[in-house]
Amino acid sequence: MKRLAEGKYQSKRIDPPQSGPDFVVIANRLPVDRDTSVDPPAWRTSPGGLVTALDPVMSRTDGAWVGWAGQPDEELEPFDKDGIHIVPVTLSATEVRRYYEGFSNATLWPLFHDVIVPPEYHRTWWDAYREVNERFAHRAAEVAAEGATVWVNDYQLLLVPLLLRAKRPDLKIGFFNHIPFPAWELFSQLPWRVEILTGLQGADLIGFQRPSDAANFRSAVRILCGTSTRAERLTVPAQDDLGVPGHTSIARHFPISVDTESLQELAADPDIIERAAQIRRDLGNPEILMLGVDRLDYTKGIRHRIKAFEELLRDKRLDPESVTLVQVATPSRERVEQYKQIRHDVELAVGRINGEFSDLNNQVVHYLHHSYPRDQMVALFLAADVCLVTALRDGMNLVAKEYVACRLDDTGALVLSEFTGAADQLTQALKVNPHDIDNMKNTIMRACELPAKEQRHRMRLMRKRLEKDTVHVWSRSFLDALDDAAAHRAHGLPNDLQDALNRLAKAPQLTVALDFDGVLAPLVDDPYTSAPLPGSAAEVRALSAMNGTRVALVSGRNLENLFNVYEPPTGTLMYGSHGSETAHVLPGKRGLEATQVNLTDAEEATLTDLENYVKEFEEKFADSGAWIERKPFGRTFHWRTVQSEFREKVLANVQEAQERFSHVRQVSGHDILELTVRHVTKGDAVNELTTSAPEILYVGDDVTDEDAFAALAQNPNAVTVKVGDGETRAAYRVSSPADVTDLLFHLRVARAQHQAQ
Repeated sequence: MKRLAEGKYQSKRIDPPQSGPDFVVIANRLPVDRDTSVDPPAWRTSPGGLVTALDPVMSRTDGAWVGWAGQPDEELEPFDKDGIHIVPVTLSATEVRRYYEGFSNATLWPLFHDVIVPPEYHRTWWDAYREVNERFAHRAAEVAAEGATVWVNDYQLLLVPLLLRAKRPDLKIGFFNHIPFPAWELFSQLPWRVEILTGLQGADLIGFQRPSDAANFRSAVRILCGTSTRAERLTVPAQDDLGVPGHTSIARHFPISVDTESLQELAADPDIIERAAQIRRDLGNPEILMLGVDRLDYTKGIRHRIKAFEELLRDKRLDPESVTLVQVATPSRERVEQYKQIRHDVELAVGRINGEFSDLNNQVVHYLHHSYPRDQMVALFLAADVCLVTALRDGMNLVAKEYVACRLDDTGALVLSEFTGAADQLTQALKVNPHDIDNMKNTIMRACELPAKEQRHRMRLMRKRLEKDTVHVWSRSFLDALDDAAAHRAHGLPNDLQDALNRLAKAPQLTVALDFDGVLAPLVDDPYTSAPLPGSAAEVRALSAMNGTRVALVSGRNLENLFNVYEPPTGTLMYGSHGSETAHVLPGKRGLEATQVNLTDAEEATLTDLENYVKEFEEKFADSGAWIERKPFGRTFHWRTVQSEFREKVLANVQEAQERFSHVRQVSGHDILELTVRHVTKGDAVNELTTSAPEILYVGDDVTDEDAFAALAQNPNAVTVKVGDGETRAAYRVSSPADVTDLLFHLRVARAQHQAQ
């Protein structure tokens, strides 16, 4: 990392200013554009997704934004705009050519997008990139308040986290990579690979669009830098040349989204609806209107899309008199040679298609090489029957999400490349491999012929997903995770908890008892998609294989449900339905050996009444997002995913159920209510576990785990740990499931050391 320590801004640390913003965003571009249509020219807020996502935070904190204004050699003083303190960074024309057009967009961009075009490696470009990154870090260090949160964005600024950490170790630093991160084998060809990776590891939290991107990064730092990784956590070594001590960092995926609410408001605007109808009339009211909206970039698959469209016309599977393709291609990086080539190829193909298949009354392809305001884009989304998103590689692709968000009538079809981040969330889209032209042709035809009922089903599910996963949820989740990561960097596992684990590790016979949701696995809206953190699963396997150590899972889930989402090691004891069900895991693929569940006549009668009630509940709220989980001894109401318009009525019906079945055991949790006809608790489970050997570790996160904590409160051989906030009877506390990975790792290492003595 010596080469990062040689810049002119690296000579000393910077003291925090006496007053400054508590929240600072660093991005290549400022969140404002110069409006030259007025005299004198003025600044207007950019309509970008990042600006929208961070607007609530900026408004609440009087935040600052560090970035380039977009013109070379322009010296600007800081100014305020719409509640944001704007801190411009000056770039020379040479730096724009080498740092921005060169290293950022002709080296990193193609490398990170799977080498669709060959990246170029020039030492002068690297020198400019390092120098500009130092300047961005320096400007942020000068303005950020003591202990401020700093959010660095995207591939142009990969070195900033460590450079900023060296200047201001008091800051909480997050980084988000908006584009894909390549497999380490591809990334390793970069001559400055170690410097880039080490620069990123200066952040407390490193965010990516997809799980695969985060995994690629973790593999790269492990293989190329020798960084120790456990699940999402990195143990980053000290950088002595910069005076940065060792610390922990988190690398995790946070899929970005769109401002769903504002898009829906625009889509419901009568003027925009009429504009959409006018667009179709202006195009001759085609039977099928297809739409592509992209930056003119070689990664977007525009050439492949147009080729497929042309062949469908030539094969007579599409009728040029009844189908129209509108392709919006926003200008992008027009001075870069590869971008000049893609424009030439696309315009040549469009001309060829229109020359062969259009006539005086009908133009088959409308090619628009300019950008449109947001309201016009919404009108295009409303007008289009089919939206084509066929990127060869894309971190997310928000066009796909914008199209879905605007389809308030649940009509339309989305053809979506499987190589986009959006494909992970919009699972009901028609997936396509854009490299396979025949596959693309068939998928386009399927989209054109999709029955109305299937359109509504697919679109409704995708819209519900976007109503929940908005851009504001994305920003909040990232910043919440950054707070947790920074706290862990500062404190790690509490010293008293480490001491307790060290004592427990010496026990001849030890039980490690764990809740599943919120402990081994992060809480998710859909429990059927839950999975343990990989690091925690690995530690559980390792602990279960140690002499004198048994593992037990104690969960509110029923055993079948629990075993479907997690198959623990052979011999694991499993307690389901808060202890009402018991089993142990058999070797191989033999599954579970469970204790027979028998209901008494009274329990059977009450459960029947409860089942009749929840059936009515399910019918009443079928489209609300509420759902019922069935367990051998009870039923559980879930409303975490309920849409806002249904929430009040759902909660009223849940309260009614509480009153009607007041004679059964009631257990409340994270947006759930369980009604069970048998009074068994997790306390009963741990009492059974400690009958023969009192030494036990119990880790839980929910109100139901308090029964276990209470049962173990007087056991001097027990260590109880609460995950998360809230009142508890546990003796110790950690912040998140990621901390549980560290906890289990510490226990395993301590126990291995003791047994080796």
